Amino acid sequence: MALDVLGRFAILAILWGASFLMVLRVVDGFGWIGAVSIRSLVASALLFTIAKFKRRKLEFSIGYFPFAVLGVTMVAMQLIGLSFAVPRIGTAMTAILVGAIPLFSSVIGRLMRIEEMGVAGFVGLIIGFLGIVLLVGFPEGEVTGRFILGIIVCTVGCVAAAFASNYSKLRMSSVGSWEQVIGAFFFGGVFTAPLLFFVPFNRSPLATDWLNIVVLAALCSSLCYVIYFKLVARLGATKAISVEFLVTVIAVLIGALYLHEAITWIQLVGGALVIFGCTLILSLFRPAR
Repeated sequence: MALDVLGRFAILAILWGASFLMVLRVVDGFGWIGAVSIRSLVASALLFTIAKFKRRKLEFSIGYFPFAVLGVTMVAMQLIGLSFAVPRIGTAMTAILVGAIPLFSSVIGRLMRIEEMGVAGFVGLIIGFLGIVLLVGFPEGEVTGRFILGIIVCTVGCVAAAFASNYSKLRMSSVGSWEQVIGAFFFGGVFTAPLLFFVPFNRSPLATDWLNIVVLAALCSSLCYVIYFKLVARLGATKAISVEFLVTVIAVLIGALYLHEAITWIQLVGGALVIFGCTLILSLFRPAR
């Protein structure tokens, strides 16, 4: 990969890896719906304001529907999955499931006829899904309803994120990364805001809670997704989203070292199988001709 691509991968890995810890703190103050809705609206508003300040021309002539699709899948469903799962299954476990997004992306990309798959890809799929089984089936503690529900919601969010990446590549390749982020997070915030009537704030947010959510929105949403959509346009959906491998490593280290989260060796094997399966699908180790 070119140095600029590697640099963007590094930025995304560090910020998104650290975001799991920030999500945990934001959910504590705003609840799992408030954390998504407010984060989304702040991210969209910040990037729109910066664009106007820089006199950057924004083009939304493609219509509202594609942005609404990204808002539902990439923003609402994915961020709800993360915000709901982190307090229930832990940052490390959530991050490992997020590491399976390239696996889902590859399958969806083939179904949408964006990408092709060879024998190594099918082997990678089998290995990857075996890894997911090990991840879900062998946790450190008791398998409770709370744990299973967290797994299900997080997995749905991961699949939605994988679909969104492919949809962006297929339908929105002519749309700028700034426009995609502004539009997607706007609709994501609008769609999730009414849910606050059913899932209100956990408590009255403190000044530090507001600071955390603004930082989370500015860095991990506005900045990161502008970088990410540029990678999607350049590399394709599945290769771009393979940055989640690095995100998973950083998030698991933070969960283990900072939050002292427990994870079994079987789950570590499962995570390794997921990553190995994805490398086969992505042909990352294809020998040079």
